[in-house]
Amino acid sequence: MALIAMTAIFFMWGFITELNGVLIPHLQSVFELTHARSMLLDSAFFGAYFVMALPAGRLVAKVGYKHGIMIGLLIAGAGAMLVLPAAQMASFNLFLPALFILATGVVVLQVAANPYVSLLGAPQRAASRLNFAQAVNSLGHTIGPYVAGILIFSATLLSAEQLASLPAEQRVQTVQPLYIGVAATLLALAAAVYFFRLPALFEATEQADSRPHGFGEVLRLPHVRWGVLAIFFYVGVEVTVAHFMVTYVSRPDIGAMSGRDASLYLSYYHGAAMIGRFAGAALLMRANPRQVLPMAAAINIVLLLVTMNTLGDVALWSVVAVGLFNSIMFPTVFTLAIERLGPMTEKASSLLVMAIVGGAVIPPLQGLFVDIFNAHTASETRALQYAFFVSILCYAYILWYGWRGSRLGGINGGQG
Repeated sequence: MALIAMTAIFFMWGFITELNGVLIPHLQSVFELTHARSMLLDSAFFGAYFVMALPAGRLVAKVGYKHGIMIGLLIAGAGAMLVLPAAQMASFNLFLPALFILATGVVVLQVAANPYVSLLGAPQRAASRLNFAQAVNSLGHTIGPYVAGILIFSATLLSAEQLASLPAEQRVQTVQPLYIGVAATLLALAAAVYFFRLPALFEATEQADSRPHGFGEVLRLPHVRWGVLAIFFYVGVEVTVAHFMVTYVSRPDIGAMSGRDASLYLSYYHGAAMIGRFAGAALLMRANPRQVLPMAAAINIVLLLVTMNTLGDVALWSVVAVGLFNSIMFPTVFTLAIERLGPMTEKASSLLVMAIVGGAVIPPLQGLFVDIFNAHTASETRALQYAFFVSILCYAYILWYGWRGSRLGGINGGQG
């Protein structure tokens, strides 16, 4: 029963994380926002990882995994409920704190649920349980955009003339059914965790070295320091490509489709990542991660160069295929960054979770370049394509990290 409840929780936070991919283009259209301003939604959501990661760790350390999971679900549910007045008042600015609170709940869940699942059963099967839960998390990433597209873009069932005649207040309120469902599900899961009396587990291991280690000491290790940056750039580029997907593939000279139909391709993007995660898990049982990581990054650079220089189906499917090679990047970078750290692993892990703030920084940066290029070109499609150079730079850094920066001896050599 405990594992079933945890699996549902992993699914839900994957589902929640990808709602922005559909919410952003919808609100951009309703409020007539620039690309840079619309990406502030990502800044609000992923900024919570940087601001709240350490407080969430202290909270879970104080109340335990089980109560931490309940609190995370309740906080996320409160954030989902706050979307309702933001939509009712048609206020873009009110969406920002609502998404920050929603993401804060997800951060608490990340800190509490991962170790909880690893402790929930025989130690020798901990990795299997956590991989299964993460695969279900990827399923949430895949289904979220599809469901959001149906509900949020329900107004697109009207003709173009009818849609244009609707006031902004009525168009923005199409997000309410989705977030009511999210809030209700999160509260139901919190109740399930409480009433099913899931075991209150505690970490059972002891560190051989009881000497306290500071964050500065951990960051002096090059493979950790460069790994934190690699997580920053990876999450940033993954979110950027995903959250420009609907806007990009719906362009007349790319996919020529409605926002609702375009959201299906965002699901394909995450579905490809889910498939790649299973394939990558098998591949990495034999292959050297320091070879697989730069190869995946290089392929994504090529795919982005293709989509930047083509139109139609080639441009569409090349950007969707990026998801397949994203799949192994986060867990591989994370594993390389904490390699052989012993008692410093916990501190390094906290820094790597904080680096997820890249999802708050890179999307608005690419959005800013879209606006700049849009002011100097006659085609918004070309502006969107030119701005992918920001994503290419992120993948170039990840390539370098796998090839050189992840070496345990630092950037000047050492054993890999």
